[in-house]
Amino acid sequence: MVGDWDRPLPTESGETKPFWEACRRGQYLLQQCRACGKVQAYYRRFCAHCWSKDVEEVVSSGKGAVHTFTVTYQNQTPGFREAVPYVLAVVELEEGVQVLGNVIGCDVGAVRIGMPVKVTFVDAGEMKVPMFEPV
Repeated sequence: MVGDWDRPLPTESGETKPFWEACRRGQYLLQQCRACGKVQAYYRRFCAHCWSKDVEEVVSSGKGAVHTFTVTYQNQTPGFREAVPYVLAVVELEEGVQVLGNVIGCDVGAVRIGMPVKVTFVDAGEMKVPMFEPV
């Protein structure tokens, strides 16, 4: 357990290191392809749309809307069972990509499709984990 964080920490790999470093700074990074201009939501060494290796990091506004979600009422995994109920949502960011994240800072019954949210970062010791909260 790290502070109040008692869940497993995300894995930081060489490929995802820039993303997690940005999270520590309070920034949510995406990638944009210089060849086709498309934005992608999680780190790869290439563009998932055109396969170009010419991708660059872009800082997301962190603003978006809940596209869909589920409320978890039962989970027996240590660290998660203590957090139920919690919301896992697909959030469509202003940049047009969809990402997964927990919605926090409100009652689980208040979450709705289309609800405006913004990224926030939860302290997990050596990491800051991105989640979303209502605007």
